[in-house]
Amino acid sequence: MQAASARWIAGALVLTSAVWLVALAGLLALADRVHDDVPALLAVKLPLLQSRPELVFAGESRTLYQVDANLAAQLIGRPQGAVVNIAYDAGEPLALLAAMRRQPDRFQKAHVVVSVVPFLFNEGVRSAAVYPQDVAARLGVVEQMMSFLPWRVGTLIRFIREAFNARLAADQHLAELAPVPAAFGSKIIDHTQSGDRWPAEIGTHAHYANALCDMVALARRLTVVVPPWAPRYDRARDPSWRERDDQYVALIGDAGRRCGFDVLNIQSIPGLEQANYADEMHVNASGVPIYTRYLVSRLSR
Repeated sequence: MQAASARWIAGALVLTSAVWLVALAGLLALADRVHDDVPALLAVKLPLLQSRPELVFAGESRTLYQVDANLAAQLIGRPQGAVVNIAYDAGEPLALLAAMRRQPDRFQKAHVVVSVVPFLFNEGVRSAAVYPQDVAARLGVVEQMMSFLPWRVGTLIRFIREAFNARLAADQHLAELAPVPAAFGSKIIDHTQSGDRWPAEIGTHAHYANALCDMVALARRLTVVVPPWAPRYDRARDPSWRERDDQYVALIGDAGRRCGFDVLNIQSIPGLEQANYADEMHVNASGVPIYTRYLVSRLSR
């Protein structure tokens, strides 16, 4: 009796797992079909381009939370709206490229400044929070499941959710009709966040050099920024990340020389101390004007 019960339970578990995998595969296939390279988080910021800005800051969270677009406009002697910040959390170059292709007239006379980070350039970090959604969309269902199951199922769930959100944003034409974001797209982190624990290995396959190259013809000028880490992030104690960091910086530099865009690899900023950082990557409110002034000064050279 016990053996029969065990076999029944095992069979039920196998059947349940099979049904779950088939359902997940179906959802992934549907997400692949509806996916749009411009995510909802970027779409709702694109109305900022209606002012025909001269300087467009884009990229990921180290631009979103660190660049004050209004201050940048003052620093270059231009009116409000001449500088905007369309960066968003975990922003990826493929998404920006898609936006530039759809609204070429909004970018062709602008200086586009885009920030990048290593884990968006590399397949090794597979966590749901940071894995590039446009890269996931290019994998196909089988490769998605092989790459992320069983331990990274959250990454697949996020991809499904974001794919439907992006499609809804596209169908609702949020890139044209959404309310213009406050503060010209800039945000701040007003508290200290807990320290991150970096993975021991972040992989070896780099993405996006071609996407950056394709942006060159779509803007008046393209600058790719590698922002600094906080002083408490000691590269000497983290050889794996130091090596990968150097690799992706070298990749960007090579692409810049080949394709004709500028690269700013900012290792440190005078006056930007640990007290001005909210975590290993992002400055807090006190660091925003320091970072913005330094970045604008470098762009003006």
